[in-house]
Amino acid sequence: MAILKVTRLGHPVLRQVAKPVPQGEITSPAIQRLIDDMIETMHEYDGVGIAAPQVHQSLQLAVIEVAHNPRYPQAPEIPLTVLINPEITARSDAKRMGWEGCLSVDGLRGQVPRSEQLSARWLDRAGRPVEAEVQGFFAVVIQHEVDHLQGKVFLDRMTDLTTLTHLQEYERYWLRRNDESEEG
Repeated sequence: MAILKVTRLGHPVLRQVAKPVPQGEITSPAIQRLIDDMIETMHEYDGVGIAAPQVHQSLQLAVIEVAHNPRYPQAPEIPLTVLINPEITARSDAKRMGWEGCLSVDGLRGQVPRSEQLSARWLDRAGRPVEAEVQGFFAVVIQHEVDHLQGKVFLDRMTDLTTLTHLQEYERYWLRRNDESEEG
């Protein structure tokens, strides 16, 4: 396994619609190695998800996992999930505003409206179909990663750019405000 170079905002691959992974290639050594490398890269940079375009690969592939993540300490645990050729089939009308960051937009956070619940389908790393109904943070992460596969980043979804902040200022000013509002 290897830690891959993370694509930064401005690289054209982040703005392309990624190509589907052919069904017959899913279990190939190359795709399986890419999945393992993406998982290792996500862990190295404390991400909760990473999409193939974020490691310079224009493929419909993403990995998600949350387990005691220092970048998202309040996030609920999400088991390791590999999404190949994912499709969101339904979204709830109910939206939630939440802070998002991105390994490709390093050092920034902003509030993004996302659907609270969704239905999705994808293939797992063995090529088996998966259909799921997800909600909360897991739904947000899936939407974020599927956006990457469609050539979008969280900045494109922000409706109020006044919340865009450097991570250090987020921790200094916004995080404390969020903690206080949750307590009282």
